[in-house]
Amino acid sequence: MATATTKPNPALAPLPFSNRIVAVNSAPPDFDSARDLPEGFLEFLAPLHAALTLRQRALIARRDYALAEAHAGKLPDYLPPSVATTNSWRIELPAWCADQRNQMTGPADDADLVVKMLNSGAPGVMLDLEDSTANVWEHNSQGLRNILEALASRLTYFDRKRNKTVGINPSATVIFTRPRGLHLHQAGILPGELLPASLFDVAMVAYQADFSALKHPLCIYIPKSESADEALWWRDLFQMIARLRGLPTNAIKCMALVESHPLAFQMEEFAWNLRDHIVGLNLGRWDYMASLIHFNLENPEWVLPDRNTIPHNVAFFQNLRNLLPEICHKHGILAIGGMTALYPSREDAELNARALKILAEDKKNEANSLMDGAWTGHPDQNEIAVSQFPAPNQLQARPANTGAHPDLRPLPTGVGKRTLAGTRAAVRTVIRYRNGVLSGKGASLLDGYMEDLATDRIYRLMIAQRMKHSDKVEVLDEGGTPVLHTSELIHDLFDEELDRLLRETAKNSDPQMAATLREARGISEEMIRGAEFNPA
Repeated sequence: MATATTKPNPALAPLPFSNRIVAVNSAPPDFDSARDLPEGFLEFLAPLHAALTLRQRALIARRDYALAEAHAGKLPDYLPPSVATTNSWRIELPAWCADQRNQMTGPADDADLVVKMLNSGAPGVMLDLEDSTANVWEHNSQGLRNILEALASRLTYFDRKRNKTVGINPSATVIFTRPRGLHLHQAGILPGELLPASLFDVAMVAYQADFSALKHPLCIYIPKSESADEALWWRDLFQMIARLRGLPTNAIKCMALVESHPLAFQMEEFAWNLRDHIVGLNLGRWDYMASLIHFNLENPEWVLPDRNTIPHNVAFFQNLRNLLPEICHKHGILAIGGMTALYPSREDAELNARALKILAEDKKNEANSLMDGAWTGHPDQNEIAVSQFPAPNQLQARPANTGAHPDLRPLPTGVGKRTLAGTRAAVRTVIRYRNGVLSGKGASLLDGYMEDLATDRIYRLMIAQRMKHSDKVEVLDEGGTPVLHTSELIHDLFDEELDRLLRETAKNSDPQMAATLREARGISEEMIRGAEFNPA
């Protein structure tokens, strides 16, 4: 068992990473673009690739530079005044999206869940090709097919309990597509070349969608942005597609997630750059927490407590949660809150009651922060989430006493606990999450929490923080004794949690399950040691 130790803590050092997770999705070897893609798609794709791929590479390089600057002491900050922040400009929010009190989200490759979400009564549904869908060809392709069928109201699934095929009920629910982020690449489409995964996903949907039959404009949910300049890339993608499809310039609409620390300082400029398309911003708080840790990784004062002891209204969340509605409402767009990770259960009454109670409290807090809606991931959460918001939206409300430049890096002092048990839980979660990814799942229900890539990043970064600053920040065992988080300790914890998981799954007598768990354990530890903290 892992015990307290007084061994010196070596600095985190990259290790050889033979199984490096590369953020590239490749088509299968027997894939033939001319045969297997929609007729005419390659001609549609060519000008988009020519105009936008090199720009994507430059934007990724700028991200790397900004992170390196932060680690050298120059942290993200607000931009100088500009037309975006000093001029009076406002967007006329369309009536079809004026009520987004709950946006239900889930993996696009799961047809059952997609239909259930669309039939849940939620005002909005986001079909996800990103964090909750495994970034492999099979799942991405299935997700794209499901999205197109859902947009055409043709998607169905077979309900075994009711012994019937279930389709999508007519409703006013707004359907959003979340493509993969700008940092991801798609291989195997053009010989010897990488495409931005974002470009491929949006182009595949926009090329095949029947715009004349859509009940509302095509809506894209932009993920993982890190600067206002990246909004210009998305703007140009949307407008080039519109021209190629013979549509008005502003035919494609979007919402965007604020889930990186640098973007939190550039929200107004980001919205301005997308003003012909954008209808709202969303606080993606779990990815935001990961980004916040990543940008402050060199600072021992930012070693966070155990994740599930951090209150939902901790200052670094709450200050941003108050600022986002101020910026959005100032310019007439929606402010959407984040996901409540604890999931309801139809089998465990106690867990279900606790999950729905936490959901109500969390969404009420977001409503009190003047958000216009929030995210959920389960149909049973919809009614409770919607009921926490007093009206279809709160666009006319502006937060009181919100300065133009509030502190977005208040130190996380006086909250939560830093415990060895918390580190162990983090180790266990990253093994189980990576095991799910290796098994084709982008999101997994673990101990009552729906965990996706954001959770995995948070836990990998928290473990790295505790290793990096173990001699400066106390993490306590059950007896209250400080435990130095050496690389040896973390290695032992990975071994112990793997052994525990193998014992728990031994009854399945599935050698492949055991092999996948071992692979997940190896990849997870090496990602931490190799400082692999970008979303992949």
